[in-house]
Amino acid sequence: MAGKPSKKSTLSRGAKRRRKPAGVSTGLAATELLAAAPPGEVAELHRSIEQDGGQVLSVYREPYGGRWVIMAALPIDLVEPTPYQRNLSDAHARKLEAVIGKIGRFLDPIITVRALAERGKGIEGSGGKGETEGAAKYWTPNGHHRLSAMKTLGAKSITAIVVPEAAAAYHILALNTEKAHNLREKALEVIRMYKELAGLAEVSEEAYALEFEEPALITLGLCYQERPRFSGGAYHPVLKRVDEFLKQPLRAAMQVRQKRAGAVIGLDDLVVQQVEALKARGMTSPYLKSFVVARINPIRFRPKEAPPLAFDDVLDRMTKAAAKFNPATIKLDDLARSGGAPDEGE
Repeated sequence: MAGKPSKKSTLSRGAKRRRKPAGVSTGLAATELLAAAPPGEVAELHRSIEQDGGQVLSVYREPYGGRWVIMAALPIDLVEPTPYQRNLSDAHARKLEAVIGKIGRFLDPIITVRALAERGKGIEGSGGKGETEGAAKYWTPNGHHRLSAMKTLGAKSITAIVVPEAAAAYHILALNTEKAHNLREKALEVIRMYKELAGLAEVSEEAYALEFEEPALITLGLCYQERPRFSGGAYHPVLKRVDEFLKQPLRAAMQVRQKRAGAVIGLDDLVVQQVEALKARGMTSPYLKSFVVARINPIRFRPKEAPPLAFDDVLDRMTKAAAKFNPATIKLDDLARSGGAPDEGE
């Protein structure tokens, strides 16, 4: 009689176990969130919000890190999404409009930071020269769809948690949970932030590891900007293993990134030719490009004890392998056994 399968065997391949609760308490108790006077910069933000026509509802410390935030009602016309966010999903915005309108309540405050409409280079507190004079604006890194829905419904104001640290505007990927990003959206947001931050200070990519999430997204972002229908999902597994954050300042690192993106685009040109050759032989599958990329991937079956390959070395090997790839040797059974990400945009 077969034994009961272990919990370990029931986990899907690559799945992460849920993190267990911490063994010790951390953060603030509920009675401590208001048990102190806010510092001067928070008091100043309080005054600024009310001068902007908003209404402060509460000033408190958030329970995990104990940092000060302000719950406020803001004039909705003063709130905008950060300029480097993904495009609005019309379907998701319409769904939110229907739900908010149906229940007659808006219960999920957005996150905002205070900036100025006419900005200099960057946001004050993010490493740049600060703000220039202009009308107050509030940027939301995680409430684009809720904001759009409320504006369409004709709302006069919107509730928001205003974060004093303006650099939180760049925490888009970490904060945005209202609609999952696909790879293209992530990569484009990252490269837009990258170009914005490159003009602020001589800081390395490593300093923005949280904001950029992973180095491969920077390279892929440039690829998507060059080729909007680029199939990033086919190359992402490889790039995740060989790309890394650069130690140079962003402006200098951008030149390296552009070179890397150019190498990936050049490889993609060769892969597209081989995909078309497979299609000409009657092979049809949403995984054709991923199949070809997997076949030319030099690290797919590389022994763990082997020294890691550098980015340039991997792309050079893949480019040579793509040029030598022979579609005539591929059988339908080979393709049937393949998997991977569908070739988006193709």
